[in-house]
Amino acid sequence: MRRQNQSMITEFILIGFSNLGHLQVPLFFTFLLVYLATLMANATIMTVIRLDRTLHTPMYFFLFVLSCSETCYTLAIVPKMLTNLLSTSHTISFSGCAAQLFFFVGLACTNCFLIAAMGYDRYVAICDPLNYTLVVSRATCVLLVLASSCCGFLISVVVNVLVFSVPFCASNQINHFFCDISPVIKLGCSDTSLKEMVIFFLSILVLLVPFVLIFISYVFIVSAILKIASAEGQRKAFATCASHLTVVIVHYGCASFIYLRPTSLYSSDKDRLVAVTYTVITPLLNPLVYTLRNKEVKSALSKVLGRYSFPKTV
Repeated sequence: MRRQNQSMITEFILIGFSNLGHLQVPLFFTFLLVYLATLMANATIMTVIRLDRTLHTPMYFFLFVLSCSETCYTLAIVPKMLTNLLSTSHTISFSGCAAQLFFFVGLACTNCFLIAAMGYDRYVAICDPLNYTLVVSRATCVLLVLASSCCGFLISVVVNVLVFSVPFCASNQINHFFCDISPVIKLGCSDTSLKEMVIFFLSILVLLVPFVLIFISYVFIVSAILKIASAEGQRKAFATCASHLTVVIVHYGCASFIYLRPTSLYSSDKDRLVAVTYTVITPLLNPLVYTLRNKEVKSALSKVLGRYSFPKTV
């Protein structure tokens, strides 16, 4: 009987923002504008880093990869969310839901590890500047990116197996605007406590461990900066870390609020609001922070715009 009931679930219904009624159209245009701005901002960051040779350094290599990953991350969630805001049918197939969760978790984990790798880069640059080019070589950067991606998607495979091996024989309505872990696994009609515990420990591995490593690195970074004799030197050193630190706080803060707690504490309305932050707002925040707070990027952006917007006249 369980097998028969389980096979009946061939699609899910994403409740999303359907309870907001007439506000769905304004939300659609708001999220669409933010999404287009996100795509444009990340594309700009990647183009500038690619074209300006002064930005061909490890820090900007990681930023390039992070912008690319953030773009793919939003593609996994936002288009479907925008479609549902204007559609009367909010369905997503079983395989579509699994694919969305796979790419969302894989890219989100990859981003966590990439931000930790960027913290390591800042640590070596400030605490061991003489050996910086030797320690953070091109090969090391590529290896860190590959390791981040492989670990991220390996964790995603494990999470997908845990979530979608649950027998779904009750409601198929997901109280969220995308297929996230807690809203989906709550639909299971068997005991999921062991699986939730495994997912919780994976969340600690992805969020807490990198954050602790970043925190320790910044303890050494601040200690090294305070030893710099000139105030101008200290200001420049702090400026190189300010953008990364801002991204760390926002990224890990929002994600920790959602995933470092039991599924039983899931609150649909509050969690949807936080989910909007890390799925829609944060991917736009990252390139803006690195553009507005970074003189090197702003200078490179000006040169690239000047080079292509105002061609020389003969």
